[in-house]
Amino acid sequence: MPEVPTHEAPAPLSATSRPRHFTLRQRISLRLIIWAGYWLIRLIGPTLRIAVSLEDGAPEGPGVRPVVASFWHNCIIPATWVCRNYRIHVMNSTSYDGEYIARIIRRFGFVPVRGSSSRHAVRALLGLRRALDDGWTVAFTIDGPRGPRYKVKPGPVALARSSGVPLAMFHLAVDKAWILNSWDRLMIPKPFSRVLMRIGKLIHVPLDATDEDLQRHTAELQSSLDRVRDFAESSVHKAGTPEFPYYKREA
Repeated sequence: MPEVPTHEAPAPLSATSRPRHFTLRQRISLRLIIWAGYWLIRLIGPTLRIAVSLEDGAPEGPGVRPVVASFWHNCIIPATWVCRNYRIHVMNSTSYDGEYIARIIRRFGFVPVRGSSSRHAVRALLGLRRALDDGWTVAFTIDGPRGPRYKVKPGPVALARSSGVPLAMFHLAVDKAWILNSWDRLMIPKPFSRVLMRIGKLIHVPLDATDEDLQRHTAELQSSLDRVRDFAESSVHKAGTPEFPYYKREA
């Protein structure tokens, strides 16, 4: 499957990803969380047995660009490993939780663009639009930062219309994981787990789409994300079989 060269370092922090000021206690907590989060992914990631499955009309792997990608918040940990070093620009909350997520994913080659559906959304969307104009893929944890779980928000569809870049979506299912008692039911893969990444077919949003068209495409994105999640979770036990062989990448 085609991949993007990974030798380029992440871009420096921009105005759209400017860090907030925190108290001494918060800064200490951030350091501990970032250290633990980074090493959790860095140690477990190489043990995961990953397969990639494509719908007809889907982009040919996680490194294809540019697309406006969406996935559910609960699979952010395996997604960070599978999609590392592609310089994907990710819409990232300005909250405290968003701060440590941003700092962790930067270590894996992502470029956080700060903002959410509730705060600084316009600023973040402008930053993502610039990334698309430069040829990079952008991504949304589409039900973040606080839910409702598995509920699509309209940002990606509006961005696809303004940029002319198609919508993509994916889900990663894990056969053995610790599930946190959080709003998103965050998955932490256990070492040597099977992972199946299901990528859905592209959705093209016309530049002249009306508001009614946007609602229809948002519903289509919701249906697509539900479909790839159902497929991945029902088929993850087949990862590593001839039907879904393990996926290899260099970096």
